[in-house]
Amino acid sequence: MEQLMYGMTGQERREAAATESVRAGTAYDMGSEEIALARRFVEEFLTVARSRHGLDVSARAVEIAQLVVSELATNVCKYAPGPCLLDLETDGSTLDIVMWDSGPVLPAASPADAARIGRHGLELVLMVCQSFAVDREPVGKRIRVRVALHDDPAGHTPW
Repeated sequence: MEQLMYGMTGQERREAAATESVRAGTAYDMGSEEIALARRFVEEFLTVARSRHGLDVSARAVEIAQLVVSELATNVCKYAPGPCLLDLETDGSTLDIVMWDSGPVLPAASPADAARIGRHGLELVLMVCQSFAVDREPVGKRIRVRVALHDDPAGHTPW
């Protein structure tokens, strides 16, 4: 793929990259120190998607993806400590984030309460993602979210 893209213009690289997906995955024994590692994994993945594959990824998309992974990883750390898998895949316009953990309890957003301190992570994830799904697995659960990689040309935020 990289050799095919050598010598192409930026637009040609983006068009060629859009026909293929870029993916990567990693595993953690999720503790609080791994949350930062997961955020860094997302940043590095999107940096590679930009530099090696010519994908257009906005700075806002990187920040949103890191926020989402941080919130999902925090929930794993709090409610299902132990093994965790993080998979990332992009088609050039969106980033799919999939996180598996061994916890049997499915996440649920808390009812709105302005006086509540904390426990707003899932609410934030739901606000910034294009889609959110939870699948029960034979062991644990798999959460799938989709994040836009481009800012709206009119400057509107995705939420």
